Amino acid sequence: MRSKMPDLFSSFKLGGLELPNRIVMPPLTRARAPRDIATQEMALYYSQRATAGLIIAEGSPISNEGQGYLFNPGIFTPEQVNGWRLVTDAVKRARGRIVVQLWHVGRVSHTSIQQYGQPPVSSTNRVAKNANAFGRDATGQINFIPSSTPRALTTGEISRVIRDFVQAARNAIEAGFDGVELHAANGYLFDQFLNPLINDRIDRYATTTMENRLRFLLETVDAISDVIGHKRIGVRLSPYGTLNDCPHFDDAEETYLAVGKALGERHIAYIHVMDQTGFFTMPAGAESTSDAIHRLLRQWRGDLPQTALIFAGSLTQVRANELISNGLIDLAAFGQGFIANPDLVARFQNGWPLALPNRKTFYTGGSVGYTDYPTYQVPLSDSRQMING
Repeated sequence: MRSKMPDLFSSFKLGGLELPNRIVMPPLTRARAPRDIATQEMALYYSQRATAGLIIAEGSPISNEGQGYLFNPGIFTPEQVNGWRLVTDAVKRARGRIVVQLWHVGRVSHTSIQQYGQPPVSSTNRVAKNANAFGRDATGQINFIPSSTPRALTTGEISRVIRDFVQAARNAIEAGFDGVELHAANGYLFDQFLNPLINDRIDRYATTTMENRLRFLLETVDAISDVIGHKRIGVRLSPYGTLNDCPHFDDAEETYLAVGKALGERHIAYIHVMDQTGFFTMPAGAESTSDAIHRLLRQWRGDLPQTALIFAGSLTQVRANELISNGLIDLAAFGQGFIANPDLVARFQNGWPLALPNRKTFYTGGSVGYTDYPTYQVPLSDSRQMING
């Protein structure tokens, strides 16, 4: 008898976790931490969505230096660890599974956020054009503001940044998370080292060789693996993405094939791929970013026998099931779907309509547009039919 093809509702073993389904809640910055510490309101928000196979909590800065947006809960002080424990305890009580995204924004920050008004740090001293931080403007008001000019990290400082990531990973496990995800996407710090049109270094972290180009990311993965184990690590990538002044470069496919192979050799739990197609327009006649990413995923399969693939980017339930059933991905992430539908898994299972999120409340603080989205209420007539049926 032919076995049933996997779909969104199939169970999956991810590292050391048993997932009841393949629906992932990806990291979603919501600016709900007024002192950069996770709150009880955040604990409610995540526990409401605990039926996801896996929750990846919003990006959490590993240090003050790594922060580019106010009101994001960090993971570098004891108070922040205690705040996150409120979240993980609530999710575990709801029988959920949750990891946290470790974040260093690099040059996508502002002096108003940095300690003592210092410039942000990066692989380069070139500013991220058309990339905004969320800090204080010239009048002291909190707003989206252009990123400040960064300074390039010295070679010696990079080992200190890696230690910050390692300590944040330790803190995450202490806070009750099931693992960590390194944010190596969207033009943030790891991207700033991987991209040869940003990274203009001449040291061992330069992009002149593939080994040097990947060095910072792989040294960080190895250092964290030594502390919490490879099965608790995921990495988020955005191949061919251009957010935060991260331009296309000629050997991008070669670079990401090398990244995937190296991470596969380390047997990390997963690679989380974000398709940024909806964020920009491709030139006429150019290959679509989605097509290029799908080709990359197919080529990765042979190099990732023990590493799962999570895919995010304007997915529908139908499209996600297609990608899972044909073996291109293992798990599917739904961002905005989870914002407005805390019961997204049940809505998918039952064919119930999806609520639409209110974009005006994405970053406003408080419960409105955050914990006040209701679960689906089955119409009374349908309920009677279910009972009679």
